[in-house]
Amino acid sequence: MEFFNSIIRFLQQGGYFIYPIAFILVLGIVITIERWWSLRSVYASNQRAYRQVRQAISQADTQGIMQLAAQNQAPIMTMLANGITRMGSSKRREDMEYAMEEVVLEYSLRLQKRTPFLATLANVATLLGLLGTIIGLIAAFSAVANADPAEKASLLSSSISVAMNTTAFGLITAIPLVFVHALLQSKTASIVDTMEMAGIKLMNAIGHHNSRQAAGTRDEQQA
Repeated sequence: MEFFNSIIRFLQQGGYFIYPIAFILVLGIVITIERWWSLRSVYASNQRAYRQVRQAISQADTQGIMQLAAQNQAPIMTMLANGITRMGSSKRREDMEYAMEEVVLEYSLRLQKRTPFLATLANVATLLGLLGTIIGLIAAFSAVANADPAEKASLLSSSISVAMNTTAFGLITAIPLVFVHALLQSKTASIVDTMEMAGIKLMNAIGHHNSRQAAGTRDEQQA
């Protein structure tokens, strides 16, 4: 109970700039929870889908991949299906790669949605903390100028302590937001890297399969 009372006193002594910083903290927590839940869901579904389709990719089994994609709506399956569909109309590796890259970019934008706000909120919280401290110090020195000389030292000390609370709260808000932003960026990069890896493996497997077929055809013709 004493801990919560200390927090309440800390906020009450921070001045008016405590309130916008507190709003930023709450907004950052909401964005963090929403983004983490979304990324965690996509990451888990992608990993399950990749385990299912890994053997089909290594065997260049495009029909098997399309069947799995029809049953699974994970982003990685959508990407592979899009590449295989494009391969049906164009045999060029570049066209297949562009088709899959299109899906990767589309999902990358979705995965990064609202995540950059966390870095912005962290910067704003820090700046608000500094601004609140400066304004608090200006008010403190103005009050001390008209105070009794015997009370100036204690009044200035208490006023500065109150003003510094704003900076402290701004940093308390900003530091976790910066850390969470980096964590979400890392999770997003992991999802995108998995999709790109699967796409490259599929293209290489198809290329190797086509090379073996071409070699077999030449051998039959020579025989």
